[in-house]
Amino acid sequence: MASVCAGFGVPHTPAFPSLLAAEKGPWQEIRDCFAAVATPLAAAELDALVIFSSDHFNTFFLDNMPTLAIGVAPQASGPNDGTENLPQRIVPIHEDLAGALFAGGVEAGFDFALCQELTLDHTFMVPLELLNVPSDLPIVPIFLNSFVPPVIAAERARGLGAALRKVVAAQPQELRVGVLATGSFSLEVGGPRIEPGQPWGVPDPEWAARVVDLLGTRDLDRLVEEATPDQIAAAGNAAAEVLDWIAMAAMVGAPRPTVLRAQAAFGHAYGVFPAEAAL
Repeated sequence: MASVCAGFGVPHTPAFPSLLAAEKGPWQEIRDCFAAVATPLAAAELDALVIFSSDHFNTFFLDNMPTLAIGVAPQASGPNDGTENLPQRIVPIHEDLAGALFAGGVEAGFDFALCQELTLDHTFMVPLELLNVPSDLPIVPIFLNSFVPPVIAAERARGLGAALRKVVAAQPQELRVGVLATGSFSLEVGGPRIEPGQPWGVPDPEWAARVVDLLGTRDLDRLVEEATPDQIAAAGNAAAEVLDWIAMAAMVGAPRPTVLRAQAAFGHAYGVFPAEAAL
């Protein structure tokens, strides 16, 4: 039978591939943090990787902005946004699992938009590249709108992860499924709360630290309770990316992380979450 065997979380900052292009430099911490997640991801020997992420007006736009969407296709390509130092690649999609998650999600009350032809932006492609995800590992791309209000409630994100966990467990084939969340906890992109001279900012570093603390103590209930629309809005115009992490944690079973590293200056973190059944 299929099972969710591990969860992972990383940022998808589009500048990171360029910062890390040099073999040596002042960004060794970023390289080390990605390596701390990449090693257990490779060791998990996954058959498929479900990815909860967002889109920054590249795959979707204001004339067609689904709240939830899932890619059910043979493959996708990216990046579609010209991210520097990020090579173009074709990413296989686990079409059978994606179709099951689509159908099971809709049956559970989550009305996904169905994408049968799609390209992906840096929100998916940066993690795939910097985590050294093998080119033949199929993914299931799941979009949670985190950039255009209104976004789903934190409780709804948790419910989505829990529902999809049950769908995976119901699959008859032997599959080791990993779940990856990408995004930040406090982030302003191109808005009034950016840092001087930068296109981004971290409006609420205390909230980012609070999210890391609650993930570390397995207190998903408290995280869902505190991730209110007002709190998310105060943390930046892209801070709803925390919903990706909530969905991932619920799909994995809210386990205690074996890796959890925060980068306060960026408002995000890196994590590895072995599923309860795999402990």
